[in-house]
Amino acid sequence: MLSLGSAGGKSAKPSFVSYVTPEEIKLTEKNASRGKHPELLPGEVVFCSASPILKYTQEDLSQQGIFGTLFCTNFRISFMPNEVSLEEAEERALLFKNKLYGENDIPLTGVDLIYAGYDEKRKLMTRGHVKKKYPPKIIIHCKDLRVFQFSLTFAEAEEAKKIFQSIVHCSLEPKALKCAFAFSYCEKATSSPEIQRKQRTMMFNIAEDWTEEMMRTKGNCKLIKDNENFSISQRLPQFFSIPAAVSELNLSDFQGKGIPIWCWSHPCGCALYKMASFPLMEDDDDSQARRRYMERMLNAVGENNLYAVKTEELSETLPNIQEIQQSYNKFKQFFLIDGTTEFWLSDVKWFSSLESSGWLDIIRQCLHKSVEIVQCLEKENRNVLIMEEESLDLCCVISSLVQMMLDPFYRTLTGFQSLVQKEWVAGGHNFLDRCNYLLKDKELQSPVFLLFLECVWQLLQQHGPAFQFTETYLTVLSDSVHVAMFSTFLFNSPYHRVSTTKAHTPQTQRSPLNLPSVWDWSLQFDCAAQDLFTNPLYTDSPKQESATAMGKSSSTKQQTRLSFPNSTVKQSPKKGFLREEKDSLKKRLRGMRISPWMQPMEFAQASTRQFYEAWWRQPLEANNLILPCLEGPAIRLWMQRYLRWIPQAQLYGGGPIAVLLKLADLTEEVRDLQAKLDRRTCPTAASHQRAATLPRPSVCPYTAFPFAPSHTSSSRPSIPTGVAQRLVITGSLSDKEDEAPVSV
Repeated sequence: MLSLGSAGGKSAKPSFVSYVTPEEIKLTEKNASRGKHPELLPGEVVFCSASPILKYTQEDLSQQGIFGTLFCTNFRISFMPNEVSLEEAEERALLFKNKLYGENDIPLTGVDLIYAGYDEKRKLMTRGHVKKKYPPKIIIHCKDLRVFQFSLTFAEAEEAKKIFQSIVHCSLEPKALKCAFAFSYCEKATSSPEIQRKQRTMMFNIAEDWTEEMMRTKGNCKLIKDNENFSISQRLPQFFSIPAAVSELNLSDFQGKGIPIWCWSHPCGCALYKMASFPLMEDDDDSQARRRYMERMLNAVGENNLYAVKTEELSETLPNIQEIQQSYNKFKQFFLIDGTTEFWLSDVKWFSSLESSGWLDIIRQCLHKSVEIVQCLEKENRNVLIMEEESLDLCCVISSLVQMMLDPFYRTLTGFQSLVQKEWVAGGHNFLDRCNYLLKDKELQSPVFLLFLECVWQLLQQHGPAFQFTETYLTVLSDSVHVAMFSTFLFNSPYHRVSTTKAHTPQTQRSPLNLPSVWDWSLQFDCAAQDLFTNPLYTDSPKQESATAMGKSSSTKQQTRLSFPNSTVKQSPKKGFLREEKDSLKKRLRGMRISPWMQPMEFAQASTRQFYEAWWRQPLEANNLILPCLEGPAIRLWMQRYLRWIPQAQLYGGGPIAVLLKLADLTEEVRDLQAKLDRRTCPTAASHQRAATLPRPSVCPYTAFPFAPSHTSSSRPSIPTGVAQRLVITGSLSDKEDEAPVSV
């Protein structure tokens, strides 16, 4: 008689008893798993496999699971089920499939934590802790917030030990960059077709892209080409733009620091720059020379006193990378749910737990700082110079957000991708260190790029029609960061990228390796899936010959605002995030230590609030400026990304996707009626090009569409009996704080 162990729940009594011997189970599952093998990608090699392996479901007391074979390759951890029912096969055919890895696959660089499970206990696995013995269960937490639980009990002892050691070693042990799967894939894969020129994402690795961007924004800067071979500085990009008054003799001073790099130019003439600030060294003999050098740079940014210059040291008002990492570590724990019981226990203190992590408040602060800079450019017509120690983290976040608020081009799909290439990839963001692909230095790891995507999502959910792309696109992009095969996120700087690809080039090949870019979405999704990236409600901004800054006279027609903050959210002064300001004030008066960036935030100056309120009252300007609503209720949770793998948090036929599909239907109907009217008015006119429409699922989708399959529904009651009883025993429901269930 064989009793199946629990699936990570709290129950001590098994609910299922098998009268089949372990030997019979092993023999049956071994025969069923013969011939099961994952479809390997070019350059992918299987290290080891084990079967039969039981993959548990998320129901605590169900004792249910699926038998199959577990593989470990140089790219992923893959589970191949032995049998798939016809109903499940039809449901999976409707899913948002990724060509590189499936729903039962985990990229090695996407593994966050690994636990060894022993009955009701679990032990965190770290480097060098792989022993000869193996646990009966292995629990894997993924960076995309999926949770996998595998039972190794039924496999042969030697196979179970090898698969456990291989998974831990490949996922947790430090490795060299040459071991990244991107290099193996590139050597074996055929070259992908080039993107068409009319919809080309500018990579900003050639001088023509920078010239085109300066012409588009009418930037009054000069292009530097002398660093193409990194002869000036290895920390600067190959091509970049600087103020016209900056001498080229100053480029090599201070190892490339102190150079104002052009980001974007406003139609009124002012511009946004970023710069790596000098370290504070008061006793340095060169301090006077550095001050004089800094004065020359500021004068150059101000174009010889033609424009006033505002400098903004971001490290003084925004959290550093360590604080961002700590906050996100707390935040993500609320979504790594092992089972139903853990979900309902976390739901009791849901809102207060989210607030205590500080993650949403960091998002709010970044948006607020961006609004301040937008004010200087849009209203005050001043040049802005943002500074950071290396100008590679917060400078990338703030400069990108400012440009998205001011420039409608960056709210298109190709425009957004070009913005990421310019400010992040060519700008030298340390993707390799921040993502910690090589597992070498956790102190440098920080989700800075995810923070930027979070801020973009906040703008998207407040100004839906102003964006050509959808939140599904942002979710997929956040997942792609953890797949170490795209050159976009695999290096620390342009110099690192060029030198590494040349070093890995075979001797028979003269040109460097052409690693795939994340923007070639055909590598991951087919055309039908990519249709979900495009917003069917997107309305292009009106083309105007001239634009005037806010607060100045304008003859622009009164137009219907296409992008505006949610009118249902009322502005209430002195409101903290999810709590009143007085609650935070009481905490500070009690002597609690609160980090400056965690305190409730207000507008730093009255003029900033006046600027925001003036924009709120104005009709749509010709430049289509958008500003985020910063009040507490307006900063929301990115539900599609964080709740998509939790069955208990899904609503059947509800949520934002239901509203979007309905609006898309109405929009398509309006377009059809307009096309009929056009044909009647002008029968010989050419047919209009149809806008992108969302693919219609054959079944009513869940709130996590297109990621959640329809079989994720849970038969659990809205409030579990066990949790309700504990609440009643320990105290009345009215005494509990934040007991409202999560709203989806």
